Amino acid sequence: MHDSLLTAQNLMPDSSLVKVGYSEHQDDGRLRCTLCPRHCTLADGQRGLCWVRGRVGDSMVLTTWGRSSGLCVDPVEKKPLYHFLPGSPILSFGTAGCNLACRFCQNWSITKSRHDDTLQVRATPDAIAALAEAHACPSLAMTYNDPVIYIEYAEAVAQACRARGIKTVAVTAGYVGDAARERFCRLYDAANVDLKSFRDSFYQRLCGAHLQPVLDTLKYMVHEAKVWTEITTLVIPGENDSDVEMADLAGWIARELGPHVPLHLSAFHPDFKMLDHLPTPPALLRRLRTVAQAQGLQHVYVGNVRDAEASATYCSQCRAPLIRRNGYQVTAYLLHDGKCPHCGTPCHGLWSTAAGHWGERRQPVLPAS
Repeated sequence: MHDSLLTAQNLMPDSSLVKVGYSEHQDDGRLRCTLCPRHCTLADGQRGLCWVRGRVGDSMVLTTWGRSSGLCVDPVEKKPLYHFLPGSPILSFGTAGCNLACRFCQNWSITKSRHDDTLQVRATPDAIAALAEAHACPSLAMTYNDPVIYIEYAEAVAQACRARGIKTVAVTAGYVGDAARERFCRLYDAANVDLKSFRDSFYQRLCGAHLQPVLDTLKYMVHEAKVWTEITTLVIPGENDSDVEMADLAGWIARELGPHVPLHLSAFHPDFKMLDHLPTPPALLRRLRTVAQAQGLQHVYVGNVRDAEASATYCSQCRAPLIRRNGYQVTAYLLHDGKCPHCGTPCHGLWSTAAGHWGERRQPVLPAS
């Protein structure tokens, strides 16, 4: 975990090494990181498991300030966010590293990177915000890897975006500690949180983490920070695909967060250290969707497969279709002032007057030098 000698000299010559907080000195001379529940304790020159926070001298530093592993304009539905400015483009960016150790990570080339050359793009907060504005993106997503681990950089990006009227989105596992949870959550207008399982044993065995901090983050996001929140569960055959677990997970969301919170059930494909598992059958996703709906959730979607019925948004009262989708393309948008045109029931979310037309496009971009 802590096998890297970290000094200002052995970083890339043009990288930014920024002193950050969330650390405590220990009696044995080590420095304890308090940003996430992992609480890595570091001697001078060591990095935490996330690989981007480490110790130089008596200070904790962030090694990825002002650098990105890539920027791309995506459909907002890809995050996935189905109740947040439908059809609009969203500028996506990330850095490197992660504070979880998921064996099934489907973005492992970035999250598990141990090389600074993953961060090829100079990306100051102002440059990122200007790029979103130039491409007419009403929002920006911090994604690809988890923005928890670069919270200070994320805050600067969020401030630059909000100064230009651009909303901010987190795509996160929600694995943040008590000391930083409030600050992290209040950076965002919307979030999609990976709730990887409703079993702590799953988190320990396959993610090197624990469930409860994620649940705490979700409750804070929804009830305290008032962040528009959607949840994604990657369904892995044989691991978290039982009807009982799905009923527990969906029931908790309905009780503790509210039945209006959307749940996305996403298909797994073999990747990283779980190449021995089979892809998720579409029929399994549809079955678990029915289980989740039976617990009172109003909006349950399936992802990574094309399913017109399970990707549409319906009125929670009369069940009339409100938004139809084909993949990431919005094909029908029937909401009127955020309400069902048939019965007038409000549909929770952040809506525009009309859906955008960005569709399935993916457009890599570079900030101005």
